[in-house]
Amino acid sequence: MNAPASFESFLVFDGERKVHYEKDTKVPNAAVFTILKEDHTLGNLLKHQLLKDPQVLFAGYKNPHPLEHKFLLRVQTTGDVTPADALTNAITDLQAELSLFEERFKDQLKEKRESARKD
Repeated sequence: MNAPASFESFLVFDGERKVHYEKDTKVPNAAVFTILKEDHTLGNLLKHQLLKDPQVLFAGYKNPHPLEHKFLLRVQTTGDVTPADALTNAITDLQAELSLFEERFKDQLKEKRESARKD
């Protein structure tokens, strides 16, 4: 009864922004990104990708509540790049890694099918 409708977990409604940026006034070179309609899957991927960047000092995320379909991503950089640029770079790198993963997976699947036919 209290659970939100299932479509609310993935639909971005008119006037809603998928990503909201808020500069952190307490910590230098830091920002908090609120990402709507996503969960731990994307939050964890982004956090780990951000931590691979030597210009990122801190990256972490949290889900404020299990029934809210959003997560908060906090990023602090060295100051050479902005947190928004670091996030953009992380997303670009993550897309490249996932494309490579998909390509290698398809190659291995093709090899496995060919070897199964020969047997």
